[in-house]
Amino acid sequence: MEQIIRIGMDTSKNVFQLHGVNANEQPVLRKKLSRREMVKFFEKTPPTTVALEACGGSHHWARLLSSFGHEVKLIAPQLAKPYVKRGKNDAADAEALCEAMSRPTMRFVPVKTADQQAALMLVGVRERLIRNRTQLANTIRGFAMEFGVTAARGICRIEPLLERIATDQSMPELARELFAMQGEEYRELLAEIKIVDEQLMALHRADECSKRLAEIPGVGPIGASLLMLKTPDPTMFKSGRDFAAWIGLTPKDHSTAGKVRLGVITRAGDEMLRSVLVAGATAVLQPIRTGRSKNASPWLLELLKRKKPKLVAVALANKIARIAWKLMVSGEAYRRQPQDIPQAAGLAA
Repeated sequence: MEQIIRIGMDTSKNVFQLHGVNANEQPVLRKKLSRREMVKFFEKTPPTTVALEACGGSHHWARLLSSFGHEVKLIAPQLAKPYVKRGKNDAADAEALCEAMSRPTMRFVPVKTADQQAALMLVGVRERLIRNRTQLANTIRGFAMEFGVTAARGICRIEPLLERIATDQSMPELARELFAMQGEEYRELLAEIKIVDEQLMALHRADECSKRLAEIPGVGPIGASLLMLKTPDPTMFKSGRDFAAWIGLTPKDHSTAGKVRLGVITRAGDEMLRSVLVAGATAVLQPIRTGRSKNASPWLLELLKRKKPKLVAVALANKIARIAWKLMVSGEAYRRQPQDIPQAAGLAA
């Protein structure tokens, strides 16, 4: 077989399609292999460069192939799609990955270690538990309203609501039993969230950079932990704006013929990280909008006069992202200015 300089591999659960080219950019490898055959093939193949689509299981395969001496590059699906010539099949996808990898301006996804994936799994579990808690709380409120029992907004109102229902003798016994069952499930969720939060806080306290990021108004320990876990090497970004654009906090560009047309934010990058930064920014704005903060930034005050609060929150989240990038790259601590907005406790939580 001729010397292969690049291999594009389309992955699935059990079928792996390979496409390789030689130094003359001529295809010399087109194979469909099973899981076991693919591992044996790369064990015997001389070290080369392999491109994979960044998807489920790709980081595992990247670590495995790297242990065989290969250089593995992960490409985001949206960046590889333009190189698919026609149709949609495994062979076309593998060829597109091989071609996309050769582009000098192509951006690649850093390969995560097993420990990094375990930490990200912790974040994913927390997100699922929070979502289940919100869903269950809304369910309890909805059923209670059917019996004329209401409660004020907020997660902290669910326990008092359940206690009122438990002592309400006018409610049918079956309904009280069902509410008690849901209350037990709700408390189990709270206990699980507490355990996960403690593990996340332990990761935060063990990381010096995460503790520095938590000093930024609107970030907090949870936001700082997410920034550290989900951000690739910060030196990959040329500027704080590039980092904010990676998160999806910069406007879409529809400019043409010298006319600048900016739209809504791109919503690219990680949705959880973006939502946490926007939520933190919203919490920072709350005391300013209600007049409880007397030491607000002039920039924010002027922006609130001209723009809607949600737009200002996104703009502030963009600024927070830029500050976070600077601290991660420089290793400096956040320096609080006299006119800085006060940091609220637990914003990102």
